Amino acid sequence: MIKKIMKKTLLIAGIVNALTMTSTTFAANWLMLQGTEPDSTAPRAKLWGFIQTQYQTDNSEPNGAGGFVPPKLINANLTSQDQFNVNRARIGVRGTGFPLDGKVNYFFLAEFGSNAITLANSGNPRITDASITLNQIPGARIRAGLFKTPGPEEGLQAIHVFDYINFSTVANQLMLERFPNDTFTGNNPPLNLPATTSANGFDKPVGAFRDVGIQVFDTFKRGAWEHSYAVMLGNGNGLNFGDNDNSKDLYLYWSSEEVYGGKKGRRQGMKLFAWSQSGTRTVQNADTVTAAVTTTVNDVNGNPVSVVVTPESSSGNAPSKFDRTRSGFGIKYLKKPYRFTFEYMQGDGMIFVGPDKPTFNINGTPAGDGRNGKANGWYVEGGWYIPGTKWEVDARYDVYNRLTDNPLLGTGKSLEFEFKTLTVGAQYHINKKTRINMDIASRDFTAVDFPGNAGPNANLDGVDTRYAIQLTHIF
Repeated sequence: MIKKIMKKTLLIAGIVNALTMTSTTFAANWLMLQGTEPDSTAPRAKLWGFIQTQYQTDNSEPNGAGGFVPPKLINANLTSQDQFNVNRARIGVRGTGFPLDGKVNYFFLAEFGSNAITLANSGNPRITDASITLNQIPGARIRAGLFKTPGPEEGLQAIHVFDYINFSTVANQLMLERFPNDTFTGNNPPLNLPATTSANGFDKPVGAFRDVGIQVFDTFKRGAWEHSYAVMLGNGNGLNFGDNDNSKDLYLYWSSEEVYGGKKGRRQGMKLFAWSQSGTRTVQNADTVTAAVTTTVNDVNGNPVSVVVTPESSSGNAPSKFDRTRSGFGIKYLKKPYRFTFEYMQGDGMIFVGPDKPTFNINGTPAGDGRNGKANGWYVEGGWYIPGTKWEVDARYDVYNRLTDNPLLGTGKSLEFEFKTLTVGAQYHINKKTRINMDIASRDFTAVDFPGNAGPNANLDGVDTRYAIQLTHIF
């Protein structure tokens, strides 16, 4: 394990160092902002939080039978195409033991909004962050507990300063992890509206880019550059406390930045970063459960009789482990009035294929097997703060290629999907703590080897524009 950590850390460091030889770039250091407090100025307990309330409407059309698949429904309920929601309402406390000990700090946060974190908990509040950081060792701060994992910028950054209402498709499907149900659960069919039940088939909350574990991290300044690293071992079980498979996930992260000005989540500069994640997941699928069978045996008199034999595995005791790896790199530039971000991500194993498919495969067929599938994607986005006003305009284009290596045997086709989304939006900053986001997302989703209205495109045809408006207040 130690050799594996060292090899991956050196690889990431080498990539970033090579990039910094020809670039001068940067933005916010989320490792330090979320994991540490100032030694001498942080209070013992600072109450803080934020509220986001929104309205979204989707113009997508149903399939030929009048059914709607999840891309045509509004998260997280997945029962409607038009709704108001308090999608996030988080309150927390953070601080240090100062003056007792300024080198120990903590971070606690709980979610009260209606989203994929709380809905799996019957709508009840759920802890999203609970960690302690020890800052005694120079160059090796230690953070333990439940917190955000080192990873993509979209997930690592604070959501209350996120420039869009919805995540890019690649971040949502590849990195916002959904965890397998403990027992086999079949796929859900398209919903007819009005719906009384959700299309979601998963029993557990989304991972919310978080895990329970221990992390060693720190930041070093070298001239005009600031370099940060993180190495984390976690349960690989998201917001769920405890380890469900007796295996650990390894997270690695490196960034290099040159700071231009500003502070905290709106710090200006250019940042280069790279990261990787690796672990395993346990899945109980239909093909891992041996069904009850009828067999013939002889009774005590030698006469043949039929009996039903129920193997132990049919009661849900035949789970299988699948590898899950993710990696990516990117660049973020922020120097007002301009902002620019590019990020690439790829994944192998445990590819999510929809909230209605807890089996991680398409219609139960091995050809659409996300458990062993591959995927990749990227996004590029930018913004312009209109000088002399409180307005900011934004645009993002993202591409996600899912199940890129899944041939549909005997047909000469594959079950590869391509998701393209162009999002244009605007933000109005009422003050430093309050803003309004307005987004329009134009989407083109298709199964690339199938003609229109055939195969998976029978459900993806009709995916259309989504409109959203969101009010955010930080306190």
